[in-house]
Amino acid sequence: MKKGILIKYGEIVLKGNNRAQFENVLIKDIHIALKGMGESAIRKEQGRLYISLPEEITDEKAGEEWIREACEKLTYVFGILRICPVDVLDDDRIEFLGEKMAEYVLREFDEPHTFKVICKRANKHYPMNSMEVAAEVGAIVLDKVPSWSVNVHEPEVTLFVELRNQVYIYGKEIPGQGGLPVGTGGKCALLLSGGIDSPVAGWMMARRGIRLCAVYFHAHPYTSERAKEKVLELARIVSRYAGPIPVYVIPFTEIQLAIYEKCHHEKLTIIMRRMMMLIAEKIAEKEGADSLITGENVGQVASQTLASMYCTNAVCHMPVYRPVIAFDKQEIVEIARKIDTFETSILPYEDCCTIFVAKHPTTQPKLPDIEEDEKHLYPEVTTQIETAVRDAELYIAHPDRVRKANVSVQENESE
Repeated sequence: MKKGILIKYGEIVLKGNNRAQFENVLIKDIHIALKGMGESAIRKEQGRLYISLPEEITDEKAGEEWIREACEKLTYVFGILRICPVDVLDDDRIEFLGEKMAEYVLREFDEPHTFKVICKRANKHYPMNSMEVAAEVGAIVLDKVPSWSVNVHEPEVTLFVELRNQVYIYGKEIPGQGGLPVGTGGKCALLLSGGIDSPVAGWMMARRGIRLCAVYFHAHPYTSERAKEKVLELARIVSRYAGPIPVYVIPFTEIQLAIYEKCHHEKLTIIMRRMMMLIAEKIAEKEGADSLITGENVGQVASQTLASMYCTNAVCHMPVYRPVIAFDKQEIVEIARKIDTFETSILPYEDCCTIFVAKHPTTQPKLPDIEEDEKHLYPEVTTQIETAVRDAELYIAHPDRVRKANVSVQENESE
């Protein structure tokens, strides 16, 4: 008897004529997730994907270990709704199905449970309908495993029989991330800080199929190397879900000091955010991204009122997406805990957003006033922005490591 993994997906089934494109991206993402685990075939199965064990795995125990490890890796892949380790049968006679399901129950469950059987009959040539198959298999299980009992309304265990190109039986489903496969929704540049919100915002957009690059603003020596390492670690954690993430570390000290020296202090944060947006937009253009993502949340801090965000948006040509804009803080924290970024986010290493903070920042800025005050930065700030983009350090965050790609963006362009 063969074993494998059956993948159930959700929204992809609604994609009509584009469905095959989404399925192909999901297959590619699964191959990436299972890289280094041997060559396993992935086959489309009428609304499912079937992953077979690598041919070199012939030992039953090794196969079980491979499935366990593969299922763990697949829990990070967007687009997957359920992950189902399955037994693959080579005979579809109803008596055989019932006997093998009973064997499965005795092997996989240590204690008696209530159960029901569900049959999915994609093979419409099968001589029995789905209800008849479920009833017959359930009766055989009851006969072979008398300690179990049927409860069709609230069963403790649901046993599945799927009649497709092959016959699959299983009784355990591992929840997936849902969403859409990464790479189906375009590319965005994430303004990534060391806080709780921006990694969650990036994860949420990646879950909608968006590929990410990230921009982090570093104000050496006012912010430490630990602060930079913290942000790179956050990018690494998010990359487990989103795939490899280029992270641009922007030297921001000169611009931040100029803002502090030349602009009214109650407007510092808004003007700083506008300069960040200008730089992030340039990085997005280099990366082929067409929009920006931030972790801003209405009313959380002075720079995140609607008036403040309006002033920030006004400097951009690209759309700015704020997926956590209406979330309660506790809701954001719960997601951060779920995706394992929370403990890293709360490490006490300040980023550049927190070191030059006005004592009494404006919460209702007017765009003409901000633009008038910002004039004190020009023309010097134009050169400073170009220098910051040119001297940015580029890192690539992978699920298992972060590597430095080059010394600067300028060098990367010349290579």
